[in-house]
Amino acid sequence: MDFKSSERPVGPRSEDVLPGTATAAVKVVVVGGFGVGKTTLVGSVSEIRPLTTEETMTQAGVGVDDTQGVERKTSTTVAMDFGRISINEELVLYLFGTPGQERFWFLWRGLFEGALGAVVLVDTRRLEVSFDVIGRLEERGVPFVVAVNTFPDAPQHSLEELRGALDLPASVPLVLCDARQRASSRDVLMTLMRYLQTLATTQEAS
Repeated sequence: MDFKSSERPVGPRSEDVLPGTATAAVKVVVVGGFGVGKTTLVGSVSEIRPLTTEETMTQAGVGVDDTQGVERKTSTTVAMDFGRISINEELVLYLFGTPGQERFWFLWRGLFEGALGAVVLVDTRRLEVSFDVIGRLEERGVPFVVAVNTFPDAPQHSLEELRGALDLPASVPLVLCDARQRASSRDVLMTLMRYLQTLATTQEAS
């Protein structure tokens, strides 16, 4: 059947095509409280144009969403963010960023389905919003690393102080990052991959 040029099916963009050398794909979720930089991290590190579900914040969230410390934020993720990064020629990570507001946490169940691990992004200006997030991961038994997003106006604390404040076991990696920088965000994902590999090796040896 002949198609006119305007009727021909449109395939994926060349930059979105999965590398032919890829042999393994891993699902990773990026979680954290409202306004900690999840959408920024996924967008900065993704090798494809990221899918976002950012919507303008409205009066519906007044008195419901905790915006203390992020009053200038005007949009929010209402479903998920999605991106992809090739760690090497064979391994590809699919990144799913979760919504931060508690009223959207019912979506987490589906986003966590099949996930191998998670990155918890935290903001030292609002460290308390991370407690429930970490607790939920621990309840689900999802391995995770914690990345402290270094906002310019955020209080500075040592990693030891932050580990104590978050009540993190010594075995859980805790790193600093700048979610705006691709290299920094990629380092966080590499930390997660190394941690998952360590856990797998430990399980095999036991």
